[in-house]
Amino acid sequence: MNLPDTMRAVEITRFGEPEVLVEGMRPMPQLKAGELLVKVVAAGVNRPDVSQRKGNYPPPPGASDIPGLEVAGTVVAVGEGVRDWKPGDAVCALVAGGGYAEYCVVPAPQALPIPKGLSPAEAASLPETFFTVWVNLFDRAGLKPGESVLIQGGSSGIGVAAIQMAKAIGCTVFATAGSDEKCAACTRLGADRAINYRSEDFVAVVKEATGGRGVDVIVDIVAGDYLERELNCLADDGRIALVSLLGGQQATIGLGPILRRRLTITGSTLRPRPVEFKGAVARSLLDRVWPLIEAGKIKPVIFKTFPLAEAAKAHVLMESSQHVGKIVLTV
Repeated sequence: MNLPDTMRAVEITRFGEPEVLVEGMRPMPQLKAGELLVKVVAAGVNRPDVSQRKGNYPPPPGASDIPGLEVAGTVVAVGEGVRDWKPGDAVCALVAGGGYAEYCVVPAPQALPIPKGLSPAEAASLPETFFTVWVNLFDRAGLKPGESVLIQGGSSGIGVAAIQMAKAIGCTVFATAGSDEKCAACTRLGADRAINYRSEDFVAVVKEATGGRGVDVIVDIVAGDYLERELNCLADDGRIALVSLLGGQQATIGLGPILRRRLTITGSTLRPRPVEFKGAVARSLLDRVWPLIEAGKIKPVIFKTFPLAEAAKAHVLMESSQHVGKIVLTV
């Protein structure tokens, strides 16, 4: 296949507000051993992209400075040593950068087949949030069937994935959101009780609903002063998984309950982890979650799509927090 020498890509021209995202021309990415070259049809937009645009989340060494952590499209070339993929395969993938572009290189272990019945835009909305939720909710927090979970930010991309994945394995799901409309969306996705954090105290609601016991697991995208309150609505042996720090990096908490009640606070970042780790997560998703998506038990939720050239508008929407689910760029 004859490939062009250059491609369209969205560049961060300087750190700042959404208007610093400008479409330009870039050289084609160079394919290395163990990688795929994907012609991008759609790319997901995520909070870390906003942080990178502001200068607060630099790409790891060797990663593209072009934003974008998840893509879907068609394989057009494979690097040396790649056995599981071939040109023409439809894939979605987690990447460490480079997604807002016409072409993107993907470590082969981080690619997954587009689930049957999904469009490329729907598939592009999956990797970043589903990898993140799997690592934090299942690997680190160890959520098990029959347990209960509180998901902060239930209408976010992370929240939409976490609600559905937890419900699919038979858990009782609580979710917080910032409006009655968003709470209704969480309930439609499977939450047993959605809590409007602007008008309700999530600690009181959870304690009352669980007969004073509390929940087994909390997925926290807020941190900050939420952490002390979350400790108060955990059951004994409960676990908190920190996914993001939207409420701030500092927290003051009492350590006594952690000792007495055997509580765990954990967290992780995904982007800097090695390919081998991400490949193992991809295999878990393929085995455990992709069949649920193909059976219609878990569904991608896309709030709005934008053309690649309108990445700035996508970031404005992301920062407004008016959306439910994912925002996707189409190429």
